[in-house]
Amino acid sequence: MDDLDRQIGHALQLDGRAAFSRIAEVLGVSDQTIARRWAKLRSSRSMRVLGLTEPTVLGETVWLVRVSTTPDAAVPLAEALARRTDTSWVGLLGGGTEVSAVCRSGADWARDGGEAVLLRELPRTPRVLSVNAYCQLHQFFGGAEGLVLKTGMLSPEQVAQLAPPPPRPPDEPVRLTADDDKLLARLAQDGRAAVPDLAAATGWSASTVRRRMAELRSSGALYFDVDYGAHVFGLGARAAVWLSVPPAQLHATGQAVAAHPDVAFAAATSGPANLFLAVVCRDTAALYAYVTGPLAQLPGVRDFETYPMVRTLKGPGPFLPGPVLPGSR
Repeated sequence: MDDLDRQIGHALQLDGRAAFSRIAEVLGVSDQTIARRWAKLRSSRSMRVLGLTEPTVLGETVWLVRVSTTPDAAVPLAEALARRTDTSWVGLLGGGTEVSAVCRSGADWARDGGEAVLLRELPRTPRVLSVNAYCQLHQFFGGAEGLVLKTGMLSPEQVAQLAPPPPRPPDEPVRLTADDDKLLARLAQDGRAAVPDLAAATGWSASTVRRRMAELRSSGALYFDVDYGAHVFGLGARAAVWLSVPPAQLHATGQAVAAHPDVAFAAATSGPANLFLAVVCRDTAALYAYVTGPLAQLPGVRDFETYPMVRTLKGPGPFLPGPVLPGSR
């Protein structure tokens, strides 16, 4: 890996479907060089682009779920959750006895039985010791704002040249059709899938594919995220951090941690631990330095818990989990 590879990752985090010719022009190299580097990054599973949907634009509610299990039950449970279409992220925390999942619910979620994973099935599942579900109230960093954007691999001038116009979410939730789901399922597998490939997956014409993608992107319903291996940016330690912050200081604290270079995701949640962070550091020593330094020094933090992330089974994020399952948003 070298800086050009990392610059390509930064460019694609800004615009996951940017033409190689445009990236090459901004980086000052040939189109063939960008295409060759990207092919190598993809084939070595060092980097990929995923097309994902933004829950708030779709009118969905996000739940962060923590499930404590006996050691023998954690992996089977995580695998079962990963197969569900209403989970967008599933991982193992700590010593492998806690499963963490992100579930998304829409207006018809309860009618379709999706609430069972939170309210009915999980508490009664054998060898499940406890279940806690936290509603995401506000996102400070994450989604289209991936951690790659904090690497500084591109100059501000290069960022300005490559960044697309910001989306304009409508006042009402965007409603997706069954054909949209086909398009999004393919983009969730490969955010840079060619238009003819997307046309074959949807049954649309190429012009319809381009038009609908443009509509979904301009509304903010569709965005693109870069997944990458730990070696790409020299990152080797991930952790889930739950903080307790007085309500009056919650927003200011959330904005502060969102700017920290080690924070890949930050959101306010319901519950006594009301601020959740996904932290990615070089190694465990760097993780310790972060939680005892910048994090501990924040005036609004009363208490926090830190759990290492040991494995990702589904969803976007550093360290390339398995492919996102079809139908998952």
